[in-house]
Amino acid sequence: MSPFRSAQAPMPWWTPENHADRRPFLMGRNAIQTGLRRFFAERDFLEVDTAALQVSPGNETHLHAFSTEAIAIDGRKAPLYLHTSPEFAAKKLLAAGEERIFTFAHVYRNRERGPLHHPEFTMLEWYRVGEGYERLMADCAEILALAAETMKTDRFAFRGIEVDPFAEPERLSLAEAFDRFAGIDLLASVAPSGETDRDLLAAALTQASIRFSDDDSWADLFSKVLVQRIEPELGRGRATILHEYPVSEAALARPSDRDPRVAERFELYACGVELANAFGELTDAGEQRRRFEYEMAEKARIYGERYPLDEDFLDALEVMPDASGAALGFDRLVMLATGATRIDQVMWAPVAEVLA
Repeated sequence: MSPFRSAQAPMPWWTPENHADRRPFLMGRNAIQTGLRRFFAERDFLEVDTAALQVSPGNETHLHAFSTEAIAIDGRKAPLYLHTSPEFAAKKLLAAGEERIFTFAHVYRNRERGPLHHPEFTMLEWYRVGEGYERLMADCAEILALAAETMKTDRFAFRGIEVDPFAEPERLSLAEAFDRFAGIDLLASVAPSGETDRDLLAAALTQASIRFSDDDSWADLFSKVLVQRIEPELGRGRATILHEYPVSEAALARPSDRDPRVAERFELYACGVELANAFGELTDAGEQRRRFEYEMAEKARIYGERYPLDEDFLDALEVMPDASGAALGFDRLVMLATGATRIDQVMWAPVAEVLA
C-alpha cells in the first residue's frame, strides 16, 4: 500500500478483487454494445467517430466543460475544449451528406460525479435525416428491449424502482406531467412567442407548496418542479417518454407544428433514471445563434463564464437537412440492464478521484 493512502480509503478499481466483482458488469457492457452495433447496422446506419477536441464544448447554461489549449509550433495559443456531446460534429456530417449515423463517443462534463454521473462517460448518439423524432421514440423502446434480451432479464431495477423493459413506454407531455404531479398549468406561463412569465409560474409553485428563491428565474422554477415532483415519478413499471418541452428548455430543438409554445424534444426515463434526450433538430441558424447567445448570457450571469460559439457549426446548419437525433447515456443503460448500482461499476477504467 502506498504510504500516502489512508488505511480507510477504498481499494482502487484495478485490484484483482475489485476487478473480479466488476467484471460481470463489464462483460455485459461489451455484449450490449455489440448488440447495439448490430442493431444500427441492420437499419443501414453508418458508425462514425468524432473528435473530442472542439472549439466549443456546447452552449447550454448548466453544462460545464474541461478546457485546454492548442499550441502552434511558433508558440501561438488558442483555447480548445473536450466536447460535452458529439452533437456539433455529427450534425456537420449530416450537412456533408450522411443520412443515418451513430457514434459511441467518450464525452466530458465537469462538476459531475456520483452514482449516476462521471466526468468522462460514453454517449450513444444517432441521427435520422428526413424522419421525425417520433421514430426515435420507437428506437428507444427497441433499445431497452435489446439490452434486456442481451442480459437475459425481464426487469430493470434501481433504488427500489422496477420497469418492464419490454413494455411500450408511456408518452407523457410536460404539460400533462406538471398537471398530474404538481397541479400546475405549465403552458399558462408560456406565450405563443415562447417567452415565459416568471411571476405567473412562481405563483403556481406557491400554490403547490414548492419552495423557491426570489431570484429564481422561470427556468429555475421549471427545474425545481421537474426535479422535485416529476422525475421521481417517471419510469415506474414501464419506461416514460417525457415530451413537448417548452421551447425555452430545448435550445437545439425545432418548435412543434402543433403548438409553438413547445419544442420537439423528449427524454426517456426508466426506474426514475434519465437515459436519453432527443430532438427534432433545429436547422434555423439565426434562431440557433440567438438561443446560444441567451444560454451563454445566463451562464455568465450564474457562473461568471461563457463558452465560444462554433461558427463552423452555425454555417453547417444553413445546409443541414431536416433530421432528428438522440443522445443516450450508454453507461446508465448498462447499469439498469446488468443490475449495477454505480456508474463506475460498468466502466472498464474509471477516472481517478483527484478531488476525493
